[in-house]
Order: sequence, then structure tokens, then C-alpha cells
Amino acid sequence: MPVRALLLVLGAAVVHAAWNALAKRAGDQLVFLWSSVSLATLVLFPAGMRYLPAGGLPVAALPYLAATIAVHAVYFYALSRAYGSGDFSLVYPIARGLGVALVPVLALVLLDEPLSPLGSLGVLLVVLGIVAINLRRPAPADPARRTRRLGAGTGWALLTGLSICAYSVVDKAGVARLHPVPYIAIMGLGMSLLLAPAVWARRRALAEEWRAHWPAILAASTMNLTSYLLVLFAFTLSKAGYVVAARELSIVFSVVIGRVWLGEAQLGSRLAGAAVILLGVACVALAR
Repeated sequence: MPVRALLLVLGAAVVHAAWNALAKRAGDQLVFLWSSVSLATLVLFPAGMRYLPAGGLPVAALPYLAATIAVHAVYFYALSRAYGSGDFSLVYPIARGLGVALVPVLALVLLDEPLSPLGSLGVLLVVLGIVAINLRRPAPADPARRTRRLGAGTGWALLTGLSICAYSVVDKAGVARLHPVPYIAIMGLGMSLLLAPAVWARRRALAEEWRAHWPAILAASTMNLTSYLLVLFAFTLSKAGYVVAARELSIVFSVVIGRVWLGEAQLGSRLAGAAVILLGVACVALAR
């Protein structure tokens, strides 16, 4: 993986873990996510239109834009449900890890991007590290809490991971046909409009979320699309499988955030899993 691509992805990992933690702390996760992305889109959209080619929006990019808008709507809805019913340090690794496991396979089939032996080893180590993080969780004292940790949150996290896999492959092809800035601006606008009816049905929660957490919404709005924009630029420089794998360094940050900021678990075995992830990222970074 080229150094520029790696730096872009690592920056995205830090920012991504931070805004996800803010979303976890929200009163209504769907309203929070929709508000932050919509606000970011309002700022980004005018700038994005300046990067359109002289002939306007390329027809070849339209199917990918339509697909990514639909998949991102599913992603944000599933993510909100996952954070509403599961711990951050459980949901985040499952959701992100599933993308690592599946994207290289789809990229090989759909984008003709074979992984080198070292790159394959790196992806495998990342996946194994994610499994290790989730193998040994301290048993909570409250049985109801155990049910919450291992129940609905896991299912929604898996759906989130599937959507991550889908939009990663779609967007790798999409940014080959349209500059990343207008691409993500149009995606953000379309996704906001698609989820607007669901948010309007929760308009009382929308008002309350802004009253109680407007500083966090503003902070997240500067991070969510920005973090993915860095990934889109990385897609233009490196293979989809490598980019998605290296991005999962954010799982290391999520383990620390879950313990230090949210008080969810002991570090222990999760840091051991994080060390395996770091080794995998190093392999990915060195792969050609």
C-alpha cells in the first residue's frame, strides 16, 4: 500500500472512531447520525459541485451513486439500532471486522483485485485480531446486561458490517468514475433525503437531541463525511481490500474509547487482539 494511502486511511480511522463514540452517547442514535451527516452535507455540497467535470455528472457514475445512497441509508439505520442496543466495544469491532473479511473477496470477484501473499496475511491477521477482541468478554454482573450485549446489538452490528462491505466495493468503482468530493456530497444528500421520513416520524426526539447534544452533533458533522472522504481518496491510490483492512485500525481506538470514555470493559485480552490487528495493518502497509 502506498504511504499516502496509508496515511489517509489512518487519519480516517482516528476520526471515524471518535464520531462513532459520539453517536453511541446520543439520546437517539438515528436522529444524531442523520443530523450530523445532513449538516455536513449542507457544507460540503456546494464545494463538491465545483469538482464536477465540465460535461456535468457522468452517466457512468449514476448507478454507483444510486447504489451507495441506498446502502448508506441501510448502514446508518442499522448502525443506529446497533448502538441503541449494544455496547460500543462490542458493536464497533463486529461491524468493522465483517467488512474486512468480506471486502477482499468481493473485490477479487467484482473488481479483479487479487491480494498479494503479504496482503492476504495482513487481512487474515486483522480478522483474527477482531475475533480475539470478542472472544473473552468479562461477564457482566447484571444478567439483563448480558442479554443486551449479546442480543439485538450483535444482529444489527452484523447487518452494519454487511452494508460496509457493500458500499466499500460500490464506492471503489464509483470514485473511478467521479471525483471523490462530488461523489460523497451527492451520496450524503441522497442518504439524508432517503432517511428524512424516518427522522420526521421522530421529530420530537429530533428537537430534544439538538437541545441536549448540539455540540456533539456539530463535532460529529465535521468528522463523519470527512473520515470517509479520506477513505475515498485512498481508494484512488490503493486496492479496496488493503484500504478497508488498514482502516480497521480504528478498532484499536474503539477498544480504548470503550474502556476509558464509556467504561464498558477491561482492556486485557482486547489489547492482545488489537496487537494482532496492528501486525496485520503493518503487513497490509508493506504489501504491493
